[in-house]
Amino acid sequence: MADKRTEGSGKGGAKAAGKGGLGEVVLLSGGNPQIAKGYGDAPVQAYIAAMPGWKRAIGERLDAIVERTVPGVYKAVKWNSPFYGFEGEGWFLSFHCMTKYIKVAFFRGASLQPLPPGASKQKDVRYLDIYEDAPFDEARFAEWVAQASRLPGERM
Repeated sequence: MADKRTEGSGKGGAKAAGKGGLGEVVLLSGGNPQIAKGYGDAPVQAYIAAMPGWKRAIGERLDAIVERTVPGVYKAVKWNSPFYGFEGEGWFLSFHCMTKYIKVAFFRGASLQPLPPGASKQKDVRYLDIYEDAPFDEARFAEWVAQASRLPGERM
């Protein structure tokens, strides 16, 4: 069955056909799913299920790697993005759908070795951009996740 999701291009975005009881999910600019703020695994899984096209499979892989690497990780959706951290201790990672890629933010990424490739205006943050047709080094990502989870979390 063909994927009925479309990427939004304007502020209101397009509506995506929901799966698993999601109903209609609005896709914001760049195809980022608009998911209500919530804590726990359920809102993160709703976000991932609403990710358009190839991005959904990457979202599933990111989530699985974080869960496998950091047992007991705490999850939330805030500002239409999944966040990972420890309850009451802050967040170490988030990701967001952009038009042509997924942007992973390591909130203390400047302390990771080797440094994630994307610089930020914020001195501690580093980014990893994942594109559809580019290789995704899962082992390196898992290494960064493990390192990031041991650093002080970002409180937001």
